[in-house]
Amino acid sequence: MGQTRTNTLDIRTPEGITFSLLLAGPPTRFLAWAIDRACIAVVFWALRAVLALVVLPAVGFMGAAGTDLSMAVSVVAFFLINLGYNIVLEWLWRGQTIGKRALRLRVMDEQGLQLQFSQVVVRNLMRFVDAIPVFYLVGGLACLLSKRAQRLGDFAANTIVVRLAEVEEPNLDQVLPGKYNSFRAYPHLEARLRQRVSPEDARIAVQALLRRDALHAQARVELFQQIADHLRSLVPFPEEATLGLTDEQYVRNVVDALFRGRERGNGDAPGPLAAAPPEQAEAGPRPMV
Repeated sequence: MGQTRTNTLDIRTPEGITFSLLLAGPPTRFLAWAIDRACIAVVFWALRAVLALVVLPAVGFMGAAGTDLSMAVSVVAFFLINLGYNIVLEWLWRGQTIGKRALRLRVMDEQGLQLQFSQVVVRNLMRFVDAIPVFYLVGGLACLLSKRAQRLGDFAANTIVVRLAEVEEPNLDQVLPGKYNSFRAYPHLEARLRQRVSPEDARIAVQALLRRDALHAQARVELFQQIADHLRSLVPFPEEATLGLTDEQYVRNVVDALFRGRERGNGDAPGPLAAAPPEQAEAGPRPMV
């Protein structure tokens, strides 16, 4: 990983794959926080309205004690909403809240691994320290001074906040420049591929081809072998169609069948990548299992 302050973080996997994450800076994170504070305020005032209609009449006969009780309930409710809003949404939405989703931000493990529930809890409990004295001054200073734009809660939970790139349709001309595809002689098997290959599998195959030149030789061989073995298990082609094909060529043929097949007019369903949810298309490549 890079050792100097930068707006990107390069992560290298044990397989030799390197990918870059665009780090979110303090201004963008502050805007996301402001949106979330507005959402929390709406939820809190809606809850207070419910309390005013239901709870207060029930404790009105208690006089001053009832007033103190309602105030205590309001304070506890605000604390729970303020804390629970971030924890629940970041866990259910894989590191996003309404504010982060609006600005295309996401909380991630600093090693690029899956975010754990314990990390979500720790980083949000530390908000009370980051918010000192007002408007996240401590957290903002920590973001400005740290190499990975981390506030204290991120340091404690080993997390980072990244900006998600816009999803773009892959340029297939980069990976399929007029190559002959022996699979075209079997249109019924190509159609079966388009039915059985999931959007996630298609995305991984395309990204592997697009990034193949950035991989070390051994990692490239192992990655394409893993992908090709998985694709072979979905739809086996006759030996004469695969004879002499390397694993990388096999993957290229499958991608051509999935996407170029519908362009030739023999596809019976939309391409798999077009159906992929945004969260899948935004994530980095992962090995198939």
